[in-house]
Amino acid sequence: MRRRDFITLVAAAWPLTARAQQPAMPVIGFLNGEKSSEYAKYVAAFRQGLNETGIVEGQNARLEFRWAEGHRERMTELAADLVARQVAVIVATGGSNLIAKAATSTIPIVCAVGADPVQLGLVESINRPGGNITGISVFTTTLEAKRLELLHELVPRASVIGVLFDPNWSGASNQLPEVEEAARKIGQAIKVLNVSSEADIEASFTSLTQARAGALSVTGNPFFLSRREQIIALAARHGIPAVYELRAFAEAGGLMTYGPSLTDVYRQIGIYTARVLKGEKPADLPVLQPTKFELVINLKTAKALGLTFPPSLLATADEVIE
Repeated sequence: MRRRDFITLVAAAWPLTARAQQPAMPVIGFLNGEKSSEYAKYVAAFRQGLNETGIVEGQNARLEFRWAEGHRERMTELAADLVARQVAVIVATGGSNLIAKAATSTIPIVCAVGADPVQLGLVESINRPGGNITGISVFTTTLEAKRLELLHELVPRASVIGVLFDPNWSGASNQLPEVEEAARKIGQAIKVLNVSSEADIEASFTSLTQARAGALSVTGNPFFLSRREQIIALAARHGIPAVYELRAFAEAGGLMTYGPSLTDVYRQIGIYTARVLKGEKPADLPVLQPTKFELVINLKTAKALGLTFPPSLLATADEVIE
C-alpha cells in the first residue's frame, strides 16, 4: 500500500475509533404520572437547574421521559422500563416517588414529595436520607392552616367552611389535625368532606350546599390537582369561594391559591439531579424544602362570585390574574 493511501485510510478511520472509545453519555430518566402537556414550564425549570450545575442535555447527558398522562396505573410499568434501561438516575415527580422506590434500590432517585418523606418510608431522615433516594419535600400539608386563614380573611362571615379532604392520600394524616387546629384558633366552624374518587367530588358539593357552607378549602394532594378542572367548575356552579394549593388551580380559574412555587421546586430538583450525576450520593444529600411560596389571586373569578378582595390580601399577592 502506498504511504499516501495508508495515511488517508487512517485519517478516515480515526473519528470512528475515537467515538468508540468515548464513554456512553449518562441517561436521566424522568418519571411522572401527570399529563406532559401541563408540565412544559416545569421541565424547562428542571433543565435550568441542570444547566446551572453544569449538565447540558445532549452534551454530557441525555433525558428519557416517561409520562403516565394521568393513567397512574401505568407508572409501575414505566418505572420498570427506566430500570431495565439502566439509567444513571431517576427523577420521580408527579406522584411517582413510591413507584420509583419500589422499582429499584440501587439506581439513585431524586424525587418531589408532597408529604413527610420519613413517614412515607422514602428516607431514614431529612438530614441523612440513608438510601438511594433524596429530593425536595414540598410538604404542602404544613400550609393547610395558612390557606384556611386566608379564606377566613376573604369570607369572614362564612358560618361554615367546607374542607375537601382525601383520607386515602399518603400525606393525609398530617393535614386534618392542622386544619382542625387552625379552625379552632380562629373560631371557624368547618365541615370535613372525605373525597377519594371523581364521584365523591360531585357528592361533596351537594353536602356543602346542604351544610350551607360559605367557602371551601381544598387540601393539597395529587388527586385533587389532577381533578382541578372538575372541582373549579363545581365551585363556580355552586357559587362557592375556594382556596387551593398550587398556582395551577388559579390559572385554571380557581379563586385563590397559596403554596410553593413548583417552578422553583423543579429547578431545585434539576440541581440535585446534576449533583447526583456528578457522583454525590443521595444518602448524603439532605431532603430540601421549598424556598419560594406564592399567593395567586384570580380577580376574574372573584368578580363572577361577586367578591371583593381586601386591600391587605391584594397587597401581599405575588400575582393577580385579571
